[in-house]
Amino acid sequence: MDDLFTAAADRRQETEPGAAPLAVRMRPRTLDEVVGQRHLLGAGSPLRRLVAASTGRAATSSVILWGPPGTGKTTLATVVSHATNRRFVELSAITAGVKEVRAVIEGARRASGAHGQDTVLFLDEIHRFTKAQQDSLLPAVENRWVTLIAATTENPHFSVISPLLSRSLLLTLEPLTEDDIRQLVRRAVAEERGLAGEIRLSPEAEDHLVRVSGGDARRALTALEAGAGAVLAGEGGATGDGAADGGAIDDGPPTLDVETLQAAVNQAAVRYDRDGDQHYDVASALIKSIRGSDVDAALHYLARMIEAGEDPRFIARRLMISASEDIGLADPTALTTAVAAAQAVALIGFPEARITLAQAVIHLALAPKSNAAIMAVDAALADVRKGLAGPVPPHLRDAHYKGASSLGHGQGYQYPHDLPGGIAAQQYAPDAVHGRRYYRPTRHGAEARYAEVAERVRERLGKPRE
Repeated sequence: MDDLFTAAADRRQETEPGAAPLAVRMRPRTLDEVVGQRHLLGAGSPLRRLVAASTGRAATSSVILWGPPGTGKTTLATVVSHATNRRFVELSAITAGVKEVRAVIEGARRASGAHGQDTVLFLDEIHRFTKAQQDSLLPAVENRWVTLIAATTENPHFSVISPLLSRSLLLTLEPLTEDDIRQLVRRAVAEERGLAGEIRLSPEAEDHLVRVSGGDARRALTALEAGAGAVLAGEGGATGDGAADGGAIDDGPPTLDVETLQAAVNQAAVRYDRDGDQHYDVASALIKSIRGSDVDAALHYLARMIEAGEDPRFIARRLMISASEDIGLADPTALTTAVAAAQAVALIGFPEARITLAQAVIHLALAPKSNAAIMAVDAALADVRKGLAGPVPPHLRDAHYKGASSLGHGQGYQYPHDLPGGIAAQQYAPDAVHGRRYYRPTRHGAEARYAEVAERVRERLGKPRE
């Protein structure tokens, strides 16, 4: 039974390094080799305790690892399997069912009773298990027959049953940073179990790998392996240092350049510097295309940002600003869509978030436009900054404290809810700005209604027409 469930790929990796993909060969062997996720790997963390309890019968909690693809969920479980003396069993929810789960649990009970050996069960893609399949894990977790390490890319609060979630520690993995990916790529190029220095990587190619990875280590290493394979097969690149710095070519290892890399992975190197002009130019073009109602151009710039590895949260923030600045009350649902998109992006991440962002961009681009909201608040701010403020009219001042009435506060105030139409014809603004108009609605979309309402209300309040 153990032979059925143990990770055969890991055994092949140890005996035949070249037989496994680069991403598998470069998996860390200890927690100290893990890149990123420092918030989960500090002293006393659940993962450290699990590894430290490699001898004896120390109690450890089951763990659910939640994070985007390529952030190290399987890696962490594999490290635990190598670092502990416990029996390690791996299942995938894609192929396993209740029968396989029960077989693992029965094997764990026998190993615990006969040999005092604890079992670590790594269950990948747990969100693919049905409620009944997840229920079958409960007795083993409850009685600590197994220490469960489950991995999921979906929100466990929606995809994992509450009893199992309450019996496990939920650890959230974050997308790897650009520096994390860069470190992994350099390690893979240099180390013996990786490419063993058989190629060099140009700075431009390295930057491209970092961008296209989107924080996914597996994606970066897979692309690197494809590019390296092309170079070593003589399908591109250049020999020696000359390719990297323009100098004389020597007899060193061939260099993987950005052209060879993008050809090998069929992914163009988008000219886009997240810290430079392209970042702001493309973001500006996206918003201006939405403002100009060119939905196709807006989708083009969105695609460029996504392909270049832009942070989806940055895109979502820009869309929320656009919804108020350029659309406003012409379509009040635009802001709702943009906020919902930002929340969805935070929950699901790329690649699925591209659909949500596209939906929001399409809505905003095709919505009727109005800049009345930003013009209104900026006009009011300009007056305040000029000193046009003045005292609050006495009848509007707070009258809830002792002595307020003796100061005349609140006297003469008319309660609008007691009047027909709910409007009281009294002065609200200070004298300095009484009669000034800040909100000037357009007649676009739903704002046409607000324009009519605002004009009727101003008449009831006795404000002069312009």
